[in-house]
Order: sequence, then C-alpha cells, then structure tokens
Amino acid sequence: MSLREWAEAQLAELELLTSMFPTDEELEIVDQLALAELRDYAGAEDSPSASTESPPPAPAPPPSSRPQFVIKQRLEDDTGEAEGVAFILSCTYPPEYPSVVPELTVRCCGVSRAQQTELHAGLNAHLADTCMGEVCVLSALEWLRDNLRAFVDKSSSAPPPPPQRDAVSSLRREAFSRLWIYSHHIYNSTKRKNILEWAKELGLSGFSMPGKPGIVCVEGAQEACEEFWSRVKALTWKRITIRHREDVCLHDAPSVQNVDSLRKFSGFEEAAFDPRGSRGNHMDLGLLYQFLREKDCCDIFQMFFGVEGRR
Repeated sequence: MSLREWAEAQLAELELLTSMFPTDEELEIVDQLALAELRDYAGAEDSPSASTESPPPAPAPPPSSRPQFVIKQRLEDDTGEAEGVAFILSCTYPPEYPSVVPELTVRCCGVSRAQQTELHAGLNAHLADTCMGEVCVLSALEWLRDNLRAFVDKSSSAPPPPPQRDAVSSLRREAFSRLWIYSHHIYNSTKRKNILEWAKELGLSGFSMPGKPGIVCVEGAQEACEEFWSRVKALTWKRITIRHREDVCLHDAPSVQNVDSLRKFSGFEEAAFDPRGSRGNHMDLGLLYQFLREKDCCDIFQMFFGVEGRR
C-alpha cells in the first residue's frame, strides 16, 4: 500500500468510529490539526480542479502530525448491562498503519501495574496475529471486552500494596506531567488572565507566550495538568492542541523523590520575546529558543516549528 492508501484507511476507520461513538464522553480526538491534515491528504485526489484547462493543484503534503484519539468504554455483564468497570483505550496511528499495529494504551483503575504489562502484551499479540494489513481498533475493543475482566479479577485477588504514609495526597503526587500546548493565537486578555490564574491555582509551573502562535507549557502533578487542560480547551479557540506531553510515574522512577524535583520552571509567568508586527503579536523566535535552551527544553522548538533553533 502507498502512503496515501494508508491515510485513506485511517480516515475511513476514524469516520466509522466517530459514527459509532458520537459524543466526547465516548470518543475524543486528541489533535484536531492532525485529523484535518489527514483529511486533506487522503481526499486530495478527489478534489476536482477549477477547470479542465487549468493545471491540476499541487498534491497535498503528507501529514506532519499523527492522529491520536481516546475511546472510553465500560464492561458489560452477562445481561448486556454496563458495569462499573470503566476503561480507556488511547490510540496513535503510525504513518504506515494499517500495515503495522497502531500504538495502543489501555488504562483501567481495576488493573494493577503487574497485570498492565500482561494486558498490553496479550492485546498486541492478538493484533499482530489477526489484523496486520487491516484496520483493527474495533478488534482491539472486542478483545478488551472479552479479556479485560480476567485481568481485573487477577488484580483484585492480588495482595494489597502496603499503605502509603500520605494517603490523602498520594493521587496528586504519584504522577508528573508536562504539557506543551499550541494555539493558532492567544490575543484575548481574558483568556490570558485565565491561563495565569488557573496555573497558579492548580500549583503548576511553566509559561505562556501570547501572540501568534500562542504557546503554553504547564508542569506539575498530572491530575492538576489534566484539570488545567480541561478548563483551557473548553474556551473558544480557532485551534488549540497538546503538541507534546511528558509523563513520569513516580512509582516507576525510584530515584525521583517528588513532583517538584522534576520541574524545569520555578513558577508560572507570561513571557514575551521582543514583540513585533503592526499589532505587536509576533514574537522573536530566536529569543524563545534561547529561553527554552536555558530551561533544557530546546528540543521542543523543533516540535513546534519544524526547524532546529539557533543561538
């Protein structure tokens, strides 16, 4: 299959999934920009030219971002009724999908960390045996409905872990996140004020860069970062997405003492880098790169702008 045929298969599966799971509570597209690029690329050959005499339009470039989405489901009992056990299936399409297996992650509160590894190994083995060359997200969901209960039961029968010394705040301390958020622009003064106030209220560090484009980085407890993103994306935007995220589970990193030891920013601030343009809304990207370099984050510059920064 060609790259365009892979893209067409991905788009067809996404459209099927969104028709089956029409609400955000069931299916959430993580990066709308990636979906728009996929649509443009997969449908480029179907777009007629303005005139038979005019030259055909230039072909659309391959997507630069990978489609990501999240499906939220509950297990059913023998009568078909939804039970209390919920699970989340996160999916990222590699460019070659469906010729290769997609990147799938399953999250379920009823599955222990020990069973999580076995669960992913079983799911990937099933897909590698049965779905190579065919779209397979529905097959993955069916396998989870048939097999997830066994992993939940094994986890519940395992001896409980030793109690944590600080059980009240353990959920807020067990995972760290750093979100790199990209917006088409950030001009509105109310939005800028909300970003500052919410970050400080939730105990997050990082920065926001207003203008075009707009960039926001927040870091801290994973729960707080998710709450920040939930509030921000609910505002009205032309385009906003999490371009990159970094997650660390403290239980899997014994050398890490707490969330604060992973921070690269001491607080949260709005940062402007020599604003230019008639409206003062374009920042000096060279100064932005220097700022990121000082925070040991210069690799993020290429993720945002597709080029390596310079001093």
